[in-house]
Formats: sequence, C-alpha cells, structure tokens
Amino acid sequence: MKSLRKIIPLLLVVILFSACAQPSTQSPQVEVQYQGEALESGAPEAEEAPEPPAEEQAAADDLADSSAVLQSGRPRTNRMIIKNAEISLLVADSDTAIDRATQIVDDLGGYIISSRIWYEDWGAESYKYSTITIGVPVEEFESALRRLRGIAVRVTDENASGKDVTDEFVDLESQVDNLKATRDRIKTFLDQAETVEEALAVNQELTEIEGQIEEIQGRMNYLKDRSSYSTITIHLNPDLPQLTPTPTRTPHPTATPVPWQPGETFREAGKTLTSIYQGLLDAAIWVSVVILPIILPPLLLGYLVWLVLRGRFVNKEEEPADGKAPE
Repeated sequence: MKSLRKIIPLLLVVILFSACAQPSTQSPQVEVQYQGEALESGAPEAEEAPEPPAEEQAAADDLADSSAVLQSGRPRTNRMIIKNAEISLLVADSDTAIDRATQIVDDLGGYIISSRIWYEDWGAESYKYSTITIGVPVEEFESALRRLRGIAVRVTDENASGKDVTDEFVDLESQVDNLKATRDRIKTFLDQAETVEEALAVNQELTEIEGQIEEIQGRMNYLKDRSSYSTITIHLNPDLPQLTPTPTRTPHPTATPVPWQPGETFREAGKTLTSIYQGLLDAAIWVSVVILPIILPPLLLGYLVWLVLRGRFVNKEEEPADGKAPE
C-alpha cells in the first residue's frame, strides 16, 4: 500500500496538470497542497511527498516550453479558410454543359462529391436538369467559378462564403500537445505500478486521455481537408423555348327547339300591328304639321299660274282668223 500512496496522488497531479492552461505554473501549487494534506494526516513527510523522477520532470519542462510557444501569440502565416459556393446556370444544352463541368473538375484536380439528373416536361418535349456538387483545391476556387460561368447562357444565381478556422485549428493543436504530454507522464506511472489495481487505475486514465486525443485529431483532420478543398454546388437548368399558345376553337351552341306557343305568337302579332298603326299615325302627323305647310303654298301658287295661262291659251284658240266673232 505504500507504493499505492505514491502512485495515485501523482496520477491526480497529472490529471489536474493536463486540465490547466499553463501547467508549468499551476502544477507546483497542486503538489504543495498535496504535501499539506499529507502532513495533516500524520504520515512521514519523506514518504508521502517524494521528488518526481527525472523523466517526469523532463516531460513537464517540455510541456511548459510547448505551451509557452503556443501562447506566445505569433501570427500563423497560412490561414485556413473553408470556402463554399452555389451557382445556378442557364445552359443551351444540358448534356454538353455536364460534360464541360466534368472536364473543368478534372483540369483543376478536383473530384465530384455527388450528382443528380432528372427530366421535366415543357410543352411537347422533355428537358434534362442536373445538380452537381464538386470539390476543388482551395487555390483553384475562383478559377473554377470563372470557368463555370463560361459554359452558361446566363448565370441566374451565385453566392459564395468563407469561414476562417485558423484559430480553432491552433487551439486544437495546443490541446493535443497538452494531452500527449499528459499521456507520456501517465505511461511512466503505469511502468511503476506494482499491483493489478494500480495498473488498472492508471490504464483507465490513459485510455480516456488517448480517446480525447483521437477525437481532437479527427476534428483537426476534418478542418485540414475542408480548408484544402472547397465545395461548389452547380445547378444546370436548360434554356427553355418560348411556347406558342395553341388557338382554341370557339364552340358553337346547339340550337334548342322551341315549342309552338300560339298565344305568345298572337301577342307578338298584336304588338306588331299596334306598332305599325302608331308609325302610320306618327307619319301622318309629321306630314300634316311639317310637310304640308312647306309644300302646299308653292303647289297652290303653281296651280293658279297654270289656270291663268290655260285660260289665255283657250281664249286665243277660240278667236276667228279675220277678227270676227264666231256665229
């Protein structure tokens, strides 16, 4: 049990040491606290607070140096930018556009992530549509967009975005370095374990540390891949022709036979006769009031002139040639 009292407290010190942002400045405080607890328990000071081995001290010094470098605030020369874009293209021929887009991906050293093709009816024809998601090297991102615009009749929509993950990646690097240093220290405790219980306790802590390291390294690999290759989603839509409206025939209503109605016919005939009489009466009124006062005086004057002229002509014919009155 004496060795157990040596190993377990130091293991706790290492765990607290890995959780601190600056382990080189905070770990001595933990050790002082542990020594105080040991003195209060009445145990001999020399047995409960031994000096750490030389290997542990060297690992702690290396960890302090790496932490100081990571926290020095030096700017990172290569920024890690995750770039994404989505572009909608109106193309003259879908098959040709798909071939040219695929060729652009090959020329730039990219790859196709996913593709989808479907058909839609327009008028009497069926036209092909396509959506292609590609990955291209980040340094070819702008070149890829420029070449994709060249295969379109018109760009109907385009948007691009970028996310800087440099700070996140640096922070993950710092966490991995701290966890690796802690893992190395725990391994030295595993070599010093004298019982199965001690070995199991140290091994459990070692397993947890290694799981955290793998999780963080997986995130780092994801950030590296996403910042190295940009994602572009391409929508290829055919340029549809203008449809000519088809003239529609005007329907002719079918004549519905009307049943014979003599009473209705009689009423219509009576209305027609009344209208005729009214029209004749109206015409007579117009003639007597308007026309006769206008044409009657000239007619009478003409008639009188005719009578006078006729009387003279008759008298002239009745006179004898020798001037004698007839017997």
